[in-house]
Amino acid sequence: MEVFTSVSALRQFLDHLVYQHKTIGLVPTMGALHEGHISLIQASKTDNDITVCSIFVNPAQFNNPEDLLKYPRTLDADSKMLEEAGCDAIFAPSVEEMYPEQPVMKFDFGALERVMEGASRPGHFNGVGIVVSKLFNIVKPNRAYFGQKDLQQVAIVTKLVGDLSFGLELITAPTIREEDGLAMSSRNRRLNEEERHIAPHIFQILESAKNALLKGEPVEKVIRQATAAFAGITAFKLDYFEIVDINTLQPTTSIMPAGENAICVAAFLGPVRLIDNIVF
Repeated sequence: MEVFTSVSALRQFLDHLVYQHKTIGLVPTMGALHEGHISLIQASKTDNDITVCSIFVNPAQFNNPEDLLKYPRTLDADSKMLEEAGCDAIFAPSVEEMYPEQPVMKFDFGALERVMEGASRPGHFNGVGIVVSKLFNIVKPNRAYFGQKDLQQVAIVTKLVGDLSFGLELITAPTIREEDGLAMSSRNRRLNEEERHIAPHIFQILESAKNALLKGEPVEKVIRQATAAFAGITAFKLDYFEIVDINTLQPTTSIMPAGENAICVAAFLGPVRLIDNIVF
């Protein structure tokens, strides 16, 4: 496995492979890897000749400086996991390498970024759009892999790929969960023992809401019940709980055909902000 910290060295490596007509898969990450990330690596290895994993904690997508400061950075452990998974190359640039100058361009993803994560984290998706565009231009992958846990990010990147005509295929992989249902996330390692014990209630409330909707309960009632369930667990501070059209991510008051509905949640557990969703 090769490890690159500069754009020029990575491009030299990849240009040689492209000349040999090798296909490239990209798994963009911010490190602190877990089995969810590894599932993306495995999917890329199945589909492509070469798999590149980027590890970069992107300051442009953090609107909370403390969150950026406390984001876990575990490059040595991540490298070991990736090598064991058969990843071919890691791209782990410095902030200075990725941003020789402060970017001034702005992305506007319209209604997609005015709800949920976009509403709660102003500027977040502009930062996502910038770094993903840079990674796509640097790596030039045939396919790029993202997890469903970040459902709104997937929608944003899909829009980015379409509007800017990136010549790649976007692959979305299912959320990988712990045995107790908690969605795997790099942020989970910031939870203390008590918080980690409480965290699976997020998925339990999501499942309860889904089942109620499938039984015909009104959307407004289900949202009220879920909000009350979070309020009943004092360790949680609910940011949002939304039932949305998966095609637009806009709130909906009625359930659509199977596969076109999503329940999305963000909640603080202590200082840690966790997100999750169910598509049904």
